[in-house]
Amino acid sequence: MPSGTLYLFPVTLGETEISLVIPVFNVELIQTIGLFIAEDAKNARRFLKQCSYPDISKAEILLLNEHTKDSELPSLVNELMQGKNVGLLSDAGCPGIADPGAEVVRLAHQKNIKVVPLVGPSSIVLSIMASGFNGQNFAFNGYLPIEKPARIKKIRELEQLVYKTDQAQYFIETPYRNTSLFDDLLLNLNPDTALCLGINLTTVSEKVMTKSVAGWKKATKPDLNKVPAVFGIYKI
Repeated sequence: MPSGTLYLFPVTLGETEISLVIPVFNVELIQTIGLFIAEDAKNARRFLKQCSYPDISKAEILLLNEHTKDSELPSLVNELMQGKNVGLLSDAGCPGIADPGAEVVRLAHQKNIKVVPLVGPSSIVLSIMASGFNGQNFAFNGYLPIEKPARIKKIRELEQLVYKTDQAQYFIETPYRNTSLFDDLLLNLNPDTALCLGINLTTVSEKVMTKSVAGWKKATKPDLNKVPAVFGIYKI
């Protein structure tokens, strides 16, 4: 029996009209799928509702998150192995990018299961596009260390990479720690280093701003508390 297909469905980044950020093809395809893998069932159902899913009560949702054990991963592809199509959903943005979905994608490749990535919003990619930084050479570093000494050390290491390799550096933080990270960036980066903030992307309150660190120190401090944001640093 041929295996099913694992479809990677990007999810809206916030309270955004779905037609503005998700292709019609995705919406029509998702309505035909009965089994999904997601980080959080409530968030998955909310997105399915946005997609006018015919009967959400009949959508089966398997969880893949920080609580999923390695030994449980094979069970997530069982239905795929038996010919059933499955949709992989992130909580927001693209599956597999800063997202645990990469684990099931990796397993699908090992099992020779067809993987199809679909078009949709990624705050990371959108920030790279809008930053004005080097689009030929860049790196996404995920989350920086939580402990302050380790975080400051990492900030300085990333800045050195910018100047040594001409590589733009991007990273994210848990929303409630955004302000603390922003403060550490201003205190520890060179005044001439460029800092980009991508805030609430694709929503009505979207902002993408790039200034030198010296410029940020003179500007009104942005409200970063508990909002999704992407940080980027590069040379002026």
